Amino acid sequence: MFRSRWHYALYFYPMKEEIISIGDELLIGQTINTNAGWMGQQLNLIGAGLERVITISDSRDAILNTLKDCLNRADVVLITGGLGPTKDDITKHTLCEFFHTRLVRNAEVLARVEKFFLKRGRTMLESNRQQADLPEDCTVLPNDFGTASGMWFEKDGKIVVSLPGVPYEMKHLMEMQVIPRLKTRFSLPVIVHRTIMTQGIGESFLAEMISNWETELRNAGLSLAYLPSPGIVKLRITGKGPDKEALEKKTLEFEQRLLPLIEKFHFGFDNDLLETTLGDLLREKKLSLVTAESCTGGYIAHRITSIPGSSDYFLGSVISYSNAVKIEQLGVDSTDLNTHGAVSPEVVEQMAKGVIKKLHARCSIAVSGVAGPDGGSDEKPVGTVWIAVAFDDRVVSRKFLFEQNRERNITRSALTGMMMLRQLILGTI
Repeated sequence: MFRSRWHYALYFYPMKEEIISIGDELLIGQTINTNAGWMGQQLNLIGAGLERVITISDSRDAILNTLKDCLNRADVVLITGGLGPTKDDITKHTLCEFFHTRLVRNAEVLARVEKFFLKRGRTMLESNRQQADLPEDCTVLPNDFGTASGMWFEKDGKIVVSLPGVPYEMKHLMEMQVIPRLKTRFSLPVIVHRTIMTQGIGESFLAEMISNWETELRNAGLSLAYLPSPGIVKLRITGKGPDKEALEKKTLEFEQRLLPLIEKFHFGFDNDLLETTLGDLLREKKLSLVTAESCTGGYIAHRITSIPGSSDYFLGSVISYSNAVKIEQLGVDSTDLNTHGAVSPEVVEQMAKGVIKKLHARCSIAVSGVAGPDGGSDEKPVGTVWIAVAFDDRVVSRKFLFEQNRERNITRSALTGMMMLRQLILGTI
């Protein structure tokens, strides 16, 4: 079923934006910079042209030099971080230096900060009161969720916005203050995205498969991005221009031409999860599912049961990590284990059939492999995984050679197993 999430804005002036993320904790990897990613998504939704994200230290020189450099290129610079009450938070002072202004105590902000502490029954220190000291020449953006206000500066036709680094405070100010102001100041282009989710095919093979279609897409003024992650490749079609309806129509036409080319590998749109689309199929067909997991250690069951309502179709799992459990709980033949090893089609197929029999289901996913980083051999190196899926009387097994990374091997095994079962139920394998 076609599902749509169109995003667009108005058209005219191409606004160039850059983001400066301030914080030593970001540079050393102590904190992951999720702020910049979220801000980029929100700016894209309104058609803003984010061109660069820069992470810098909490130092005067880094802030001054980076800000000057960004304003040579961008119309709008968004800054996050360095607005707390401690001495290492120097962004306000540095911005005063850059814009040749001074800090003044803002009575309205002070009252808001006092109310913030009173409401929580906490003692207010002088450093907290200093949160109301703001650059005289900025527009204050009230922060309802914290004590650090946002600051909006304008100079020589350029805009600089400084926001707190606390994610929920930054998001609140972006949504309530910054985005609405940018939309009134700039006439922005319509941008339309459609994302098609695929599993079971690598980026380069996918590109070769749809090469002719992609050439026609680009000739029509649309663009395509390949967004790979372990086990998944997203295809994002993007259109940009003044006419929302025309862009939606053109993008939809190309999407519909793409789907038959990748039917075997396509499982959803936008941010659909494979465990969700598989669950929807199981519910629609009134099928029950169980798993028999060795190298994935229950990860497939975890992903399936992370979806609300999965009890409608998921019965349970046997974590058969040892050969003894494979034999005693799943009925795997000990001779086959000794002859072929646990990582073999003979064993994984018996696991798939055995768990169906034991837990009284109609479908199963079974996995046995060498996740790593140790345990591999010349015959079965790290990343070797056998996966079997069963649906009623039919069982299909396949061998995969993934990577040297244990975590990615487990993720790819889970995704591949779920996709194989989906294909088996739909009759495409």
